[in-house]
Formats: sequence, C-alpha cells, structure tokens
Amino acid sequence: MRFVPHDYQKYCINRLVAEPALGLFLDMGLGKTVIALTAVNDLRYNRFAVRKVLVIAPKKVAEDTWTREAGKWDHLRLLRIVPVLGSLKKRIRAVNSPGDVYVMSRDNVQWLVDYYRNDWPFDMVVIDELSSFKNPQAKRFKSLCLVRKHISRICGLTGTPAPNGLIDLWSQVYLLDGGKRLGERIGRYREEYFTPAARNRDVVFSYEPLPGAKERIQERIQDICISLSAKDYLELPERIDNVIHVALPQKVRQDYEKFERDMLLEVDEDTLDAGSAAVLSGKLLQFCNGAVYDADRKAVEVHGEKLEALREIIQAAQGRPVLVFYNFQHDRERVMRSLEKCGVYPKELKGTETITQWNKGEIPVMLAHPASAAYGLNLQAGGNTIVWFGLNWSLELYQQANARLHRQGQKEKVIVHHLVVDCGVDAMVMDALQSKRATQDGLLEALKARIGQIKSGE
Repeated sequence: MRFVPHDYQKYCINRLVAEPALGLFLDMGLGKTVIALTAVNDLRYNRFAVRKVLVIAPKKVAEDTWTREAGKWDHLRLLRIVPVLGSLKKRIRAVNSPGDVYVMSRDNVQWLVDYYRNDWPFDMVVIDELSSFKNPQAKRFKSLCLVRKHISRICGLTGTPAPNGLIDLWSQVYLLDGGKRLGERIGRYREEYFTPAARNRDVVFSYEPLPGAKERIQERIQDICISLSAKDYLELPERIDNVIHVALPQKVRQDYEKFERDMLLEVDEDTLDAGSAAVLSGKLLQFCNGAVYDADRKAVEVHGEKLEALREIIQAAQGRPVLVFYNFQHDRERVMRSLEKCGVYPKELKGTETITQWNKGEIPVMLAHPASAAYGLNLQAGGNTIVWFGLNWSLELYQQANARLHRQGQKEKVIVHHLVVDCGVDAMVMDALQSKRATQDGLLEALKARIGQIKSGE
C-alpha cells in the first residue's frame, strides 16, 4: 500500500529525522507507528544515521502491530523487523539475528540491559506508550537510564503523557533529555512545580501543581515534545476501526484446530462436544474468547490471551472510559474477574442509573451485551472508545452497538477495537462484518468449507 502522509504526519516525520530526542504526544488514530517507522526507514537507508533500532512496546503491540505495520506500506519494504519475544533462548537468538528494528515487550527491558550492559548495540530507541515509564522507581525506567548514554536517538510515543497529572511527566522527559528541562531529580521537580495535596506528618500521598506550573512545564518541554489532538486533524465524529490480532500459544492453537476438525475436545477432565456445524461455529467463537461451555453449561477456560490484550488496552486508556462488548456470559464473568485483579472495577450496563453514570464519565469500564445496548441508548457523552471482546454473527447488532458512541453529539473520534484471533472463526466474522455481508448462513458455509479443507489436507 502506498503511504500518502497527512501534513501533520510529514511534520512529525521531519522532526524525528532532524532531532535526536523527541516525544510524540499524539492521540490514538493519528498514525504514531507509521510516523516512527517512516522516520526510522529514512534514517537507516537514506541518511545512514542509525544502524540498529530498538522498539519497546506493550506485549500485544510488540507481538503484532509493528511487524504488521511495516509490512503494510510499500515504502517500508526494506526494513527488517525482528520480534524479540518468547523464551530466554528465543530472545537471545532474536537479538543476535540480522535486522534493522528489534521489537521487544517493555517487560524485558531489564533483561536486555543486563544482557548487553556496556556493549549496548542500539543507537536508536523508540518507546511505544512512553507513559508506561512514568514511574521513576520502576525497574524498566532505572534499567533504561543505565544505557541512556549509549543511545544517540530516542523517541517516545504516547497519547496520554500525564494520565495522573503533571507529576507523571518527569521520568518520561528525563529519558528524552537526561534531566535538562525538568531537572535531574524527581524531588527537585516536585519542589519547583508542586505542593503536597494529601499527606500525614511524614508521608506525602499526592501532589498538586503550583499556580502557573502547567504553563511553565509546557514552556520548558515544548521544543522536545509534539502534542497533537485528533480533533484538530480529523473530521468529527469519525470512526476508526482497529483490529488487534491475538495470537494463540502453539498448544492452544493445536487444540483449536483439533476442536474445529473433530468437533470434540478434551480439556483436563472436561469434554467439549460441538455436535453440529451450527453449534461448532458458536463453540469456536467461545474458544477464541478463552472459554467454552461444556454439556453442563460450565465454562471451561482454554486460554487468557484476549484478557491480556484487553488489560493492555485499558491500561493504555489511562482512565478514559472504555465500553466493552461481550458475546457470552462467561466472557462477562471472566473480564470482570480479570480487571478487578488489576484494580479496575467495571460496571455492567443496567438501566438508567448506569447510563447516567457513564455519560458523566464516572465509569472507567462498562460491560454490555450488544443485544442490550444496540438500540435507543445515547452513550456518546461518556466516552469514545469501544472494545469488542467477542464478536457476534449479527451485522445489525454490530452496527447498532457501535452507534451508541458513534452518533450525533459525539465530540471525539470513536475508536473501535476488535480483539480477533488470527486464522480462526473470529477472523472470518471480522472479515464478514467489514465487508458488510455478515449473515449466519454465509458464515456457516464458510466454516463448513474450512473444515472440509482441513480434513482433506490430512
């Protein structure tokens, strides 16, 4: 595909090429990934200014997004993307493989620094979701600081640089400039720009900015950070569809294929029996979501990959409201438990009280079944982010559910995330929805054809 950048994308690319350190504080949907990759490609192959580039990203983003984005655009065809993921042995093999851009989960930053130390080979580092380095006490921040002097170029990408207030900016900007703008110590930064807000005699629990602090901080960092809002560059209301590809572990993938082929699967002491193609299509959708009902209507968990992807989306939202559509009751129960373990307490859409709370921005995550939220509800005042945890067969329900946020009165672009398991019935449903030909009969025929292909290939 040919990349024709918007004017703001050209501006960001030129800044990245010209400057050794830059923070791109861009809203979701403005193309941070392709902006960064285009600049890297120019620096690597046109200007020969960098040799090896490290991308640090959330796990699910590292697994898919950067590789997929590089393969999407014609002008990036020379870039060799190397995922640094998996077991220790796989990661070591990956970092020693030929490549241009090495993409790694932020959870492995400490390992990579310990592995290389003073022999650090990456002359450019791109931090996807820079706000995940907002804690100056975190090991990932401290580890990256140890090798910062060996990094000649650094770029930080985020749409939410200050999710909990301006106090979060210090460590992020420190990684960019080594403390030149906001000070070399977090304590000095607090003293200059903040005053204690909640404390007991010895411990300060939170800070609030001093009068004029916001303007002073913005002035100090404006030369090294670009802040762009989608509402300034995209016509509103616009809907942006984002497919998040969820990869299953090899053993789970094999179980899925066996279930698809044989319509029967044993998980521990439970037997999952589909019985017919119509039942199988629903069971496979359940499998993609992570659990399948057995004959006794007990949910048998088969994986947690979508739960992990959902947690990363909500973490990246940094407190901005998220509407999650689920397909099966066990989806709702598992999502509830998973988020509560992380300190996020979602509410289910039930009646006018929750609708009012949502539209006031008082609910960080709201769960809804598309059948119960598809018609007549105005939810656009409460948020602009949708996550489809589990897809369904009905194009009508799908379109109507999305219209709860993407409708007149919405002041922000609407981002619709779809968690899709590759090479499964999930992907088939997604393709059908996108081509606006989603009917159950058509999907069942496609499923039957796929089963026939699998069996004929044995």
